[in-house]
Amino acid sequence: MPALMETEHAPADPAADNWLLYDGECPFCSAYVRMVRLRKNLGALRMVDAREHGAEYREATELGYDLNDGMLLKLSGRFYHGDESIHVLALASSSQDWFGRFNGWIFRSRKRSAALYPLLRSGRSMALRLLGREKLKQW
Repeated sequence: MPALMETEHAPADPAADNWLLYDGECPFCSAYVRMVRLRKNLGALRMVDAREHGAEYREATELGYDLNDGMLLKLSGRFYHGDESIHVLALASSSQDWFGRFNGWIFRSRKRSAALYPLLRSGRSMALRLLGREKLKQW
């Protein structure tokens, strides 16, 4: 019987499907995604604009996540929504620049993340209204 190559039965790498789903038309969300620097040990994380309505968007809405209530992070097969997503990202962020230090100081605390995220969500809603952009449509 021939020997199997190791790669033939290697389990799928759950980190290969890590992504952050955000509103690309929200200036705050887009700026956050550009500025966040994640530690190397987190692995690859794809930043996905929900406005493109790709596979990640469909997966999120099929699971019942309201993307107008917050960003959605999928990390190693687990989902983090809204304040949870920004908290987990802060824990994984590098603190080598001013934004990383500031982001970490605020959102590494679970309580501060939960308390402040509604303000961020309100800011997003106001910015979209002022810019004449619609909220994300849920399928």
